[in-house]
Amino acid sequence: MTKPLKIDFVSDISCPWCIIGLRGLETALDRTSDLIAADIHFQPFELNPQMPAEGQNIVEHIAEKYGSTPEQSAANRQAIRERAASVGFTMAGTDQSRIYNTFDAHRLLHWAGIEGRQSALKHALFEAYFTRGQSPCDYHVLVEAAEQAGLDPVAAREVLESGAYGAEVREAERLWQARGISAVPAVIIDDKYLISGGQPPEAFEKALRAIAAEA
Repeated sequence: MTKPLKIDFVSDISCPWCIIGLRGLETALDRTSDLIAADIHFQPFELNPQMPAEGQNIVEHIAEKYGSTPEQSAANRQAIRERAASVGFTMAGTDQSRIYNTFDAHRLLHWAGIEGRQSALKHALFEAYFTRGQSPCDYHVLVEAAEQAGLDPVAAREVLESGAYGAEVREAERLWQARGISAVPAVIIDDKYLISGGQPPEAFEKALRAIAAEA
C-alpha cells in the first residue's frame, strides 16, 4: 500500500536549478512508486519580479546581481548544462540568452492547476525558455506551451489577456515567503519536510524513503 504525500514544489521557470531539481524529484518518485503516491503542486516564486518585459542579457544580469565575471558566468552555465544533461534535459543557453519576467507564466500555471494540467505546462515552459530560448513574457510562446500541455489555447490567451489569477499568484508568493522560502527550488512535503536545491535523484530518493518510513 502506497503512502500519499503532498508535495509543494516552489520554483520559477527562469531558474535552471528548478528544472534540474524537478527532474531529480520525478526520477526519485518513479523509483519509489511502490511506496509513495505523490500529489505535486507547483507554487510560484519570482527570482526577478522587477524585470521589465524586454528582459536583460544573462551575463549582464549575473554580473549585476552576483558580481560574476563573464568567465565565471560561462563556467557556471557549462556546469548547469552538464547537470541538466545528467537528468535528461537540454539546457541550450549562451552568453546571448536573456532573463525575463515570469509573472504571466505563473498566472498561466495557476490556471493549469485548476485544469489539471499543471505539471505538463511546467515542463513545456521550461523547455520553451531553457531549450528553445523563448521569452515567457511573450503571449504567443505561453499559449503555444499551453497547447503543447494539452490545454485549450483560446482559453489560455483569455487568461493572459484578462490578467486573471494575478491576485492568487501574489497571495501564494507572499505565503511561501512568509514560511521562510527565500531560494528555489524548495520542495515541501506534507507541510512538514523541506528539501532545498536542485538535488540529484539519489538525494531525493533517500529523503523520500526516510519520510515514507517515518510516516
